[in-house]
Amino acid sequence: MEIYQLRTFVAVAQQGHLTQAAEILHLSQPAVTAQIKALEEEMGVSLFERTAGGVVLTKAGQVLLPEAERVLADARGLINLARGLQGNLSGKVRIGTVGDPVLIRLAELLVEIRRRYPLLDALTFHSISGMVLNEVRKKELDCGFFIGKNPYVNVHAVHLRDLTFRVVAPVAWADKLASATWKDVGKLPWVWINQFNSYNKLANELFREHNISPQKVFELDQESTTLALVKAGVGMSLMREELAQEALDQGDVIEWGNVRKIAPLNFIYPAERDGDVLVSVLLEIVREVWGLPA
Repeated sequence: MEIYQLRTFVAVAQQGHLTQAAEILHLSQPAVTAQIKALEEEMGVSLFERTAGGVVLTKAGQVLLPEAERVLADARGLINLARGLQGNLSGKVRIGTVGDPVLIRLAELLVEIRRRYPLLDALTFHSISGMVLNEVRKKELDCGFFIGKNPYVNVHAVHLRDLTFRVVAPVAWADKLASATWKDVGKLPWVWINQFNSYNKLANELFREHNISPQKVFELDQESTTLALVKAGVGMSLMREELAQEALDQGDVIEWGNVRKIAPLNFIYPAERDGDVLVSVLLEIVREVWGLPA
């Protein structure tokens, strides 16, 4: 029995699907199937049953899964102990970032990483929330920031704060929006948000709540560009409160509807990395930067 076989067993159990497990493990589906088959032959029991939607654990698989997870945790602990014996933490950490660097306190995080672990190189990769989540899930990133609810069991999330979103519109629309209803604004153009951006889900929820399907113009993934288009009179948009309030104070936009939508800002990392030295020190720094309990 090999550690990699147990890792494959746990991944398939978590995903409930051979193809998805293969994607996360960076293996082909036949390789995953072969590893599971070899493990079943060595153990003398069937671990999974095939269903129309994928695979499910057998009773034997359900009993063995916690033990497999324990063995993997022990193996990670042994590796972490060995790394700790090497002295100063070194290497590279890949961090996915989203939105405004000030919003996620990126500078404070990087300064603290540098101060504590001068041999550790922190590499940042700026993207949008859905992309960062997917790359952390696939372990292409060590950790990152994500706006929204985490849907994956193989990704752990630390809640940093809640973000509030408001509806803003061009100043020139003030008169026609003065007495406008949701039905009215549903007929107006809205500056739209990329489907992989968490703001997209919030906007869709907002429109479903009011049973409208607005005109969508453009499809963006940057807050600054969205704001520029609203200011230019292109359309309305859902916007993060800090950015919206600054534009309101400067008279660049108007607010409509007293809308308040909430989404969590999270720091995420692969569940499999729980207890890993690198992830543990990053979590410690993130919690201190954000004033969260240990």
